Amino acid sequence: MVDLSDNSAVPMVVLASQQEQVEFINSTLRKVGHAVHCHWVNELNDLSETLTQINAQMIVAIVGQDAGETATTLQAIRQLAPGIPALLVREQIDESIMIEAMQAGARDVVSMSNPQRMQAVVTRELRSYRIEHKLAAALNSTQEYHAQIKQLMSGSVDAIVQVQEGIVINPNPAWLKLLGHDDASAMEGNPVMDFFEPDSHNALKGALAACLQGKWAGHVLKINALLANGNHLPLELLLQAVEIDAEPAVQLKVSANKQSEQPLESQMSAALERDATTGFLQWRYFVDQLRQRLTTPIKAGVRELVCIQPDQFPDTLKEVGTTRIEEYIAHFIRPVKEQLQSHDLAGRFGSSMVFVLLERGTHSDVEAWCANAIRRMAEQPFTANDRSFNCTGISSSARITSHATDIDSLINAAMHGTDPAQETAPETESEKKLDEDTLQQMNDKLWVKLLKSALMENRFRLLQQPIVTLNGEDKGMFDVLVRMLDELNQEVLPSEFLAAAERNDLMKNIDRWVIGAAISYCGTRKIGKLFVRLSRDSVLDKSLPIWLDNQLRANRMNPGQIVFEISESVANGNLSETIELATHLHKSGFCMALEHAGTSPNAIQLLNHLPLEFLKVDGSLMQTLATDMRAQQIISELVAAANKHNISTIAERVEEASTMAVLWQLGIEFVQGYFVHEPERVTLG
Repeated sequence: MVDLSDNSAVPMVVLASQQEQVEFINSTLRKVGHAVHCHWVNELNDLSETLTQINAQMIVAIVGQDAGETATTLQAIRQLAPGIPALLVREQIDESIMIEAMQAGARDVVSMSNPQRMQAVVTRELRSYRIEHKLAAALNSTQEYHAQIKQLMSGSVDAIVQVQEGIVINPNPAWLKLLGHDDASAMEGNPVMDFFEPDSHNALKGALAACLQGKWAGHVLKINALLANGNHLPLELLLQAVEIDAEPAVQLKVSANKQSEQPLESQMSAALERDATTGFLQWRYFVDQLRQRLTTPIKAGVRELVCIQPDQFPDTLKEVGTTRIEEYIAHFIRPVKEQLQSHDLAGRFGSSMVFVLLERGTHSDVEAWCANAIRRMAEQPFTANDRSFNCTGISSSARITSHATDIDSLINAAMHGTDPAQETAPETESEKKLDEDTLQQMNDKLWVKLLKSALMENRFRLLQQPIVTLNGEDKGMFDVLVRMLDELNQEVLPSEFLAAAERNDLMKNIDRWVIGAAISYCGTRKIGKLFVRLSRDSVLDKSLPIWLDNQLRANRMNPGQIVFEISESVANGNLSETIELATHLHKSGFCMALEHAGTSPNAIQLLNHLPLEFLKVDGSLMQTLATDMRAQQIISELVAAANKHNISTIAERVEEASTMAVLWQLGIEFVQGYFVHEPERVTLG
């Protein structure tokens, strides 16, 4: 355990032109209990000599408004004291100044006009410095006691409990200790749900049911346990079907050796990169990893940088107090941490902001992820000094395109929820709208040329993603995805070109290429069903049914192999045309599906009008399903309505085991997504 209660003097270097400034820093920090010993340096050239005389824990540099002075100061500090946190003090501060300074090496930027924020930032950075210092010391001596640590870890016992008919049986001592109980009688014989947060119940119920049916293939279930003291504990459960007295049961296990699977040196090195309060990457490490991640294109969907911060943070700081503000931040950020997936990248910026790099199916998925985090923050007030404080937050995001390289513009755009390409000087609303329209027209002109040449040169490709059953044998069903190849034979995602195609009347052409390729594929392969999307333009295209009938006669394939998908929004906006087309396609032998269901209140009403075999529940509802009771209720109602009409249900964009477990509990029949299987290239001919 790292001791952070060190009340000894804090050696600190203060770069300042006036002694009164040093005295202000000294008195401000001593008011919150920091026994600082400020060493005044009034010339940058004297910094090196001062650092050789004291073991400084922080450098505070009071600089003017000149950017060159700031850059020179930070460069000198980086060279002379790379491991010591540097704090800039300026008369005026804005977000662009903070970003520039922090990217140049400063830990933060504060102002003398806001002493409370200065106190909070220094408290945070001293705490972080002490943790880093102690971890680094331990890392240096790892080789001497590594064998002893491994021996100690190998002696740990996995936490295990068994569940039979929903009742706790045989909790071992490690399980009791994990949940904070002294005696097995406190748990044994009680419902297992009593020891997990209500938001986690559906996920656990579904996972238990799947495991008993032999369909839980070693997945890890992320879930929140309730401790004896009323707190919560995030767990990663391993489930295994067992027998107790010849009756089926499920064993839950939390591995004690999960952390020891990595070398101790790696664990400690990773810890040095993390912010002590949030557990997220410190800013400089986050920026490095963000830059590296952006060099690799995503396989599908969208990539967005999200910024989340407390609403009205200065007021909150005054109310909570500088000594408890880090506890507030840890509490505030808890819903974000619980929603992160293994490939998400999160970092802390400044006093209160966190940034998260998300890769999801659509922008709606990102919006749903953010909305659920903000909602759950508001539901969990923070208590300090016998008072309760609201945890209201705000979020904004920026879409990252395949050619995005300017990290500064991207971060600024995420802070303000704008397009990174639009990060320029302030404009009036009319000027901004004109610029956006002009830029869109220019982009569209380029995309139209690329799309038309790709269609003429057959530079589109089909991918298929399996749709697997939760309740029975595999039906051999696949969802069809499309990719375009550019002139350099590089793959282009639909999220990049479909919007331009829709605006320029090219969707019908793309749809027909996809339909033709799908029909050709079904005619030469043994396949159950292939799901093919129809755009709004195709739904309104009166010539499509005639063209499809000609395709059937030419290919002699079973039309029941093709399932045409129409989105809920298209069906709602064009109901009579959708009914007409769906009726014709149904008579021709094709199957029909309503996709992206659940994004509006009208999905259930649409089931009364359309001849459907399948209902696909929108992937945005899956993003936080394990803890989102509202989303669970929507899906439950959709499943009930679909069952009433004898329509099979499919969940889109399933990415985690906990999501699949909830879907099991809610009665969904089929799932698709990267958790199930990545898309595979379709070979035609």
